Amino acid sequence: MQYRTLGKTGLKVSEIGFGGEWMDGTPEEARAVVDACEEAGINLLDVWMPDPTRRSNLGDALVGRRDKWIIQGHLGSTWQDGQYVRTRELEPVKAAFQDLLDRFHTDYIDLGMIHFVDKTDEYRQIMEGPFMEYVRELRAAGTVRHVGLSTHNPEVAKLAAAEPQIEMIMFSLNPAFDMLPASDNIEDLFGDYAAEGLDGINADRAELYALCEQTNTGLTVMKPYAGGRLFDAATSPFGVALTPVQCIHYALTRPAVASVLPGFSTPQHVADAVVYEDSSADERDYASVLASAPKNAYFGQCTYCGHCAPCTVGINIAMVNKYYDLAVMHDEVPDSLREHYRALDVTASECTACEACEERCPFGVKIASKMAKAQELFGC
Repeated sequence: MQYRTLGKTGLKVSEIGFGGEWMDGTPEEARAVVDACEEAGINLLDVWMPDPTRRSNLGDALVGRRDKWIIQGHLGSTWQDGQYVRTRELEPVKAAFQDLLDRFHTDYIDLGMIHFVDKTDEYRQIMEGPFMEYVRELRAAGTVRHVGLSTHNPEVAKLAAAEPQIEMIMFSLNPAFDMLPASDNIEDLFGDYAAEGLDGINADRAELYALCEQTNTGLTVMKPYAGGRLFDAATSPFGVALTPVQCIHYALTRPAVASVLPGFSTPQHVADAVVYEDSSADERDYASVLASAPKNAYFGQCTYCGHCAPCTVGINIAMVNKYYDLAVMHDEVPDSLREHYRALDVTASECTACEACEERCPFGVKIASKMAKAQELFGC
């Protein structure tokens, strides 16, 4: 296992980490995954989940080896009436954080993550209000050793990267989210993409990675596999399948990235990821695979480019489609995806099926039909 410095935190983290979201089985299953991670040299664990089962499974599995692990614990992820609730109200936030400490049998969290901030106005309210004051108190007391933030929005991430109080960022990163169309001309897009392979990266995201490098703000990566969608040519927006090794290498070659945290539910998932450490250059090569994708690979599939905008009722069509596509990869909609979807200003239920957006879509996506499916899946 290789280790990288996580930005200005100075922490040495394994370049492959452990996303703990799927630890909702038995304590024995969780311990087996933790054992596999430790044997492979993994030392970074993300715990965004507020529910007692996942927290207790992981916390109990770490008894006697807490000092070997660097934990990302989230502030603002709470468990209320049997459900995950993201909130900035301090009373439930404080209770949820104390619960995290208790269930992990510890008196500190290495990386105190300001949880799931995807809107710039909310970011500013947090930084200027009592929530951030609470975070500073935890930092001063040593209960939180370093301060981080999790987001899926490059605009929020850029603000955080420019803020000295934020030492690191957890960000969603993979080829499907990164290598998005940058041209209004579909032929130009595919010509450039096929010729150069990597130049389709969204400008805002490229700017973010450069800024993080400049400010020494470390990045840890969530959703490196796009919910498994990239492993199947039928579901990948590129029309070709990638391997876990290729997805991990893509993320680790972005500026400022210190660690990639796939979600593991079995020891085999750990093995599938850590084989990266012994992989060859050919096995890591994602560029030639993506560059050879057929020109029609995108047709009928949303690539989240946003050319369909503006929606007549204000739906963020690209985001609805992204959450829908990720959700249908699972037997049940994950709590995190459901919350992300419901946090949208306007959900698919407001769609009037006017189809104005479909005239602008360069990929022939049946958007009105997709909105109806999203409404049915998410319930709003």
